[in-house]
Amino acid sequence: MNIVLLSGGSGKRLWPLSNDIRSKQFIKIFKTEEGSYESMVQRVYRQIRKVDADATVTIATSKTQVSAIHNQLGEQVGISIEPCRRDTFPAIALATAYLHDIQGVSLEESVVVCPVDPYVNDDYFAALKELGRLSKEGDANLVLMGIEPTYPSEKYGYIIPENDKKVSRVATFKEKPDTKTAEEYIKKGALWNGGVFAYKLKYVLEKAHELLDFTDYQDLFGKYDTLTKISFDYAVVEKEDKIEVMRFAGEWKDLGTWNTLTEAMEENVIGEAMINDQCENVHIINELDVPVLCMGLKDVVVSASPEGILVSDKEQSSYIKPYVDKIDQQVMFAEKSWGSFRVLDIEDESMTIKVTLNAGHQMNYHSHERRDEVWNVISGNGRSIVDGMEQPVKAGDVVTMQAGCRHTLIADTELKVIEVQLGKEISVHDKKKYKLED
Repeated sequence: MNIVLLSGGSGKRLWPLSNDIRSKQFIKIFKTEEGSYESMVQRVYRQIRKVDADATVTIATSKTQVSAIHNQLGEQVGISIEPCRRDTFPAIALATAYLHDIQGVSLEESVVVCPVDPYVNDDYFAALKELGRLSKEGDANLVLMGIEPTYPSEKYGYIIPENDKKVSRVATFKEKPDTKTAEEYIKKGALWNGGVFAYKLKYVLEKAHELLDFTDYQDLFGKYDTLTKISFDYAVVEKEDKIEVMRFAGEWKDLGTWNTLTEAMEENVIGEAMINDQCENVHIINELDVPVLCMGLKDVVVSASPEGILVSDKEQSSYIKPYVDKIDQQVMFAEKSWGSFRVLDIEDESMTIKVTLNAGHQMNYHSHERRDEVWNVISGNGRSIVDGMEQPVKAGDVVTMQAGCRHTLIADTELKVIEVQLGKEISVHDKKKYKLED
């Protein structure tokens, strides 16, 4: 199975755990059998591998999410990087060209596209495999998955099939309706459109060449920022006559808000927190190193992270976005391919950060023009390289770097460092990368 996972998200609706770098799919809130926690993307990736160990998995995403993907899934997963956001048709066209030109997938192979963050069971991925088979062996150019609705939702578009068979031709599509209209659609046998579909690679590649002027993957990537924003539904799906829908009746949830996310949580508390016996339907997720106590609350979510603290009625939490839009703050936590960082303190001319490097990883070799830096090693063992000079480092060591010098850290074991940045213009843009042998 060739599967493309669409990974978008601006990090607004699940603030303060999500931000412009850390979208909802990277938040670790689902408890595993081993007792640790995994994120949505880790859960979906694990489920795909369980159903099809040989699946070719490609994640279509922006550059800002690449480090988090490598951190959580490793280096083996394929990534189609969108240089900028251009909606789903350009993203799928780019990922399709990537599969053919970079991964060497045949034009006759089927490709399944779905969002990266559904909350589903293993039967969903078995259905995706069947969707791919129908696409490869059938006559339809597109085969969609239609989800059996459990209530008249206003959040989804609807697919109305020609009949009630497992696989049917599509009669028509309907935009997101109000509740009353949704009830009428469901009476006609309508299915939720969850944005899941399959196609032969050559079909979408041909559509891409019809609508976009490019020669191959590299050419499309190079001119990506000139493309018009357009959805796959509008560009392709709504104009296609040879289109089928396959029904799916298993569990399927879109965990896009705090309200829906807490419904899928197995525990009421994650992190250092307590709830008294007078609380009802209260969930707490605490990523801070301070305790949280809730008493006598009902239908409330509390979320605390370095980005901020949310205390909200669960139903009202769905309307968080316009308030978060007003918050102008530097990203306070992010996962990188080599580990993670958390901002501890910000002053006018200094910033203090806790850096964790995973064993066997290293930072980019880089320099800053407008700030000095000091590394205070607090645990672990590794090596520092400053202007080409390598030295071992351990807990208690201090390394200083003046503006302009090139530097990196290499972790032999997990390495934790307090980094102090000193300068009048501290900015994420003040960074120049080098190859280590330069």
